[in-house]
Amino acid sequence: MLATWITLRSAMRNAACTVRSMQFTHFTALGVRVLIRLASHESDDRANTRVISEQLDASYAHVAKVITRLAELGAVDARRGRRGGLSITPFGRSARLGWLVRQLEGEGDLVPHPSLDKCTEGTLRFVSAVRAAQEAMLTSLDDVTIADLVADNVSHSPELVADVEAVLTV
Repeated sequence: MLATWITLRSAMRNAACTVRSMQFTHFTALGVRVLIRLASHESDDRANTRVISEQLDASYAHVAKVITRLAELGAVDARRGRRGGLSITPFGRSARLGWLVRQLEGEGDLVPHPSLDKCTEGTLRFVSAVRAAQEAMLTSLDDVTIADLVADNVSHSPELVADVEAVLTV
């Protein structure tokens, strides 16, 4: 199996067309990490964007954009002002990861469409197989919610966030 993967990887690298590997965007990885962090936030105080960006070692501006999108999706309640801050909504806790990834990634594929005039038939078959695997992965993620991820790990939130980051951005 490993030899097959290495051969496929080598073939893709040497192909006339370029196909990038399948992985989530940093935006999506941050979105999942923010929701995990908010879901495991035990204090009565509402979290804020600056603290979360520092905890996740991410750009404040980037985290703010992610939180804005999560608020648009109804997964986060973001309030400004003196009594403001962030909290995860009941919908955010029950959000299916597959749905969340689809919303944060957008309509595009995790593997872009290769240039048809430069690709071999084998490469196109490979891209088609990867797209099928992508859909299978997202369907599998539909069985998991944010609440499922933090249910037994509230006290281990930093480790869980780091583990999720490692998996999503490999």
